[in-house]
Amino acid sequence: MYGSERSRSASHQSYEILRDKILNGELQGGTKIVEEKIAAELGVSRTPIRESIRKLEYEGLIVNKRVVKPTEKDLRNMFQVRILLEGYSAQCAASYIKEKELEELLTCVEIGKNGEVEEIMKANERFHEIIVQSSNNPVMIDIIDRMQSTIYLFRKTVVFYNRPHLIDEHEQIYEAIKGRDGQKAEQLMKSHLQADLEFCLHLIG
Repeated sequence: MYGSERSRSASHQSYEILRDKILNGELQGGTKIVEEKIAAELGVSRTPIRESIRKLEYEGLIVNKRVVKPTEKDLRNMFQVRILLEGYSAQCAASYIKEKELEELLTCVEIGKNGEVEEIMKANERFHEIIVQSSNNPVMIDIIDRMQSTIYLFRKTVVFYNRPHLIDEHEQIYEAIKGRDGQKAEQLMKSHLQADLEFCLHLIG
């Protein structure tokens, strides 16, 4: 068991390092991914690298062993899907979310107010994850999961560049879900993601 956990950990770490190299431009669009070379660079066997590449292919960052770089059009398309799906997830969460997850949402909001950048980034990710998981819709969860790498890039951007009102909006969404007001939760989530999109477009524009 310990061996398999260690293998999963190596695979996850390799995935995160590779994903970050792609998203920060170190591995540019069109770069060919060579398993042996990356395994040697990261000091791991080829198995976790192979698993990482498979996950990044699933998420659309690698196609035919080459790096794909998300464009502004990709960003707009992805956010359109997120706005629809996560807006609906927030509406569903208002009906289905359990007390334990509600408490965790509140914790995410508190960390957003008082945490360090890395902590805020993780809390931001977890906040959206809880709401999507609480939709009780496995198809929707799977579609959003496929976009995780690109979502991560722009989630990192809004936290790192300190987008105004980000945490206030999370708090309002939390209050609407806690109050079981599905329509309000959906509208707030859609506005929240639209503001994320506009902020990112302004930065890369």
